[in-house]
Amino acid sequence: MQGPGSLDLSRRDVLKLGAAATSVPLIATAQQAGATDVPVVAPVTLVVNGKTHSLKVDTRTSLLDALREHLQLTGSKKGCDQGQCGACTVLLDGRRVNSCLTLAVMAHGRKVTTIEGLGTPAQMHRMQAAFLKHDGFQCGYCTPGQICSAVAVLEEIQQGIPSHATVDLGAGIQATRDELRERMSGNICRCGAYSNIVDAISEVAQGTGKESA
Repeated sequence: MQGPGSLDLSRRDVLKLGAAATSVPLIATAQQAGATDVPVVAPVTLVVNGKTHSLKVDTRTSLLDALREHLQLTGSKKGCDQGQCGACTVLLDGRRVNSCLTLAVMAHGRKVTTIEGLGTPAQMHRMQAAFLKHDGFQCGYCTPGQICSAVAVLEEIQQGIPSHATVDLGAGIQATRDELRERMSGNICRCGAYSNIVDAISEVAQGTGKESA
């Protein structure tokens, strides 16, 4: 844009000026309304792996960040941070949840079980042992979430909770490979160890009397 006595402005400059002009009244309105970005801190009590922890966290803090940053329980992994990969899966009162989508304040007073609480290298949970036996992991990043989810899956089947792969509700739910694949579909493995993961879960399911070919 050029003209006598005018500035030499590019199209990009005009767009920048337009955006600035639009934002000024919005900022002024927010200031007049007393809007601030001051975090709200709340006390939270979490019962994690059988131990009670009293924390003070920003109410926007996810359960995942509370576990990793406040309690140094880094077994639960931050993958997508959008609830799509399942790497952050933990058990909340025995039910699996994506801890990246669960606020810490939502878990106040409730029982949280992470991969660290399932077993130790010296005394592994049977699902951990099965994953090791069947090589149900490669890089291992998704493994904590896979194992926590797998433990919950067998509990869901035990309770008779159906999935989209359940064929006959009246016949009882069996841990078929199709059933396990469907229920584990929210846990993504970039290494592609899915077949071995199903083998591991199937072995544990056979021990519970819920496996079917």
